[in-house]
Amino acid sequence: MKKILISACLAGDRVRYDGKQVPLTHPLLNKWHQKGMLVTICPEVSGGLSIPRPPAQIVNGNGLDVLEGRSRVLDIAGRDVTGPFIRGAEYAFTIARKNKINIAILKEKSPSCGVRQIYDGRFAARLIPGFGVTAALLKQNGIQVFSENELDRVKAFWEDDYLSLRC
Repeated sequence: MKKILISACLAGDRVRYDGKQVPLTHPLLNKWHQKGMLVTICPEVSGGLSIPRPPAQIVNGNGLDVLEGRSRVLDIAGRDVTGPFIRGAEYAFTIARKNKINIAILKEKSPSCGVRQIYDGRFAARLIPGFGVTAALLKQNGIQVFSENELDRVKAFWEDDYLSLRC
């Protein structure tokens, strides 16, 4: 059975930096969950960060810049947490590869999982176009990455992929 990697916070796990829940409810997710298709991951926790933890943002770049050493991830106190973010991304990719996953649904705006937008690194609640560290690593390795706002696109991609496998 095909599987989908999903941010654990979207599945209702208390893994966010603030320890709060942000479960995503949607008929498609419910269906995929009931079929056992969802594999949850929190790259930040998997990388060694605690719950709760200080908020963190990518400074002067995006997830790809972090992976290539041109940018860092700092928490609000200025501590460098780049290492745990990279370890968490690598772990997420390992889980995806182990489960033969080619689709991920990730939490938008996150410095790990942001797909289209991330915060600008100034801790002023300003969004910029970009993607997080885990999203970047998954994309680099051919995994299709979607945000929680794109479930209909996931379904369309899934159906296209399924049909191409049948031909």
